[in-house]
Amino acid sequence: MAEARTISQFKSKLAGGGARPNLFEVSIPSFPAGVDAGVWNSGDDAEQGLFKFLCKAAALPASNITNIDVPFRGRILKVAGDRTFDIWTVTIINDEDFRLRTAFEQWMNVISKLDDNTGVTNPGSYMTNAFVQQLGRGNSVASQSNAGGEHTVLRTYKFYDIFPTNVSEIALSYDTENAIEEFTVDFQVQYWSAGESAQSTGSNVNEVQII
Repeated sequence: MAEARTISQFKSKLAGGGARPNLFEVSIPSFPAGVDAGVWNSGDDAEQGLFKFLCKAAALPASNITNIDVPFRGRILKVAGDRTFDIWTVTIINDEDFRLRTAFEQWMNVISKLDDNTGVTNPGSYMTNAFVQQLGRGNSVASQSNAGGEHTVLRTYKFYDIFPTNVSEIALSYDTENAIEEFTVDFQVQYWSAGESAQSTGSNVNEVQII
C-alpha cells in the first residue's frame, strides 16, 4: 500500500518554491573583430550591454547521447554512441536602432561576406563563448528574506566556441498590431559545461564548475 503524502510534505521538498523560467540572463562576454562591441557586455561595464537586456528567450541545453543499434539474431542491442549538441537558439527584441540585429548580421558577414563569399577561416576569429544563468527569486537558494534586492545564480551553463548560422527574418504586415519586432539567432555549439557561478560574464572556464 502506498504511503499517503501531504501538501506540507510536498512544500518541504520544493526548495525555493521552484525555479522560474522567466528568471534568467544570457551574456556573450567577447565578440569577433569587426562586430559592434557596444551591444555586448564586457569587463566592469557589463550592466550596459544591450544583449543582456534585449535577449528575451533562450534555453538551457539538452543532454544527448546517441545510440548504436547492433543486430543480434533478430533482436537489436542498443549500446551508447557519441554525444551530440543541439543548435542553441535565442530570441531578441528588436529596438528601433537595430543595433543587435546589425551586430549579428556583421558577425555572419565576418564568416561569409554577402557580396563575394570571402570570410575569415581561422575558427578563433569568429567563434566565442556564451553563458546562460538560471536566477533565483531571492538573494540565496531557498531564501528566507528579500533583503539585498539581488537574484542569486542557481546554475550557469557555458556554451563553448559558438557562432551564428541563422538570423531569422522579421515579418512585416499592416495587420500586425500591439507587437514589438523580435527575431531569433541560431548558434552552432561545440560543447557546454554546467555548474554554479556567481560570475555572470567571466570568460575563465575555472569559474564554471564542470559536472
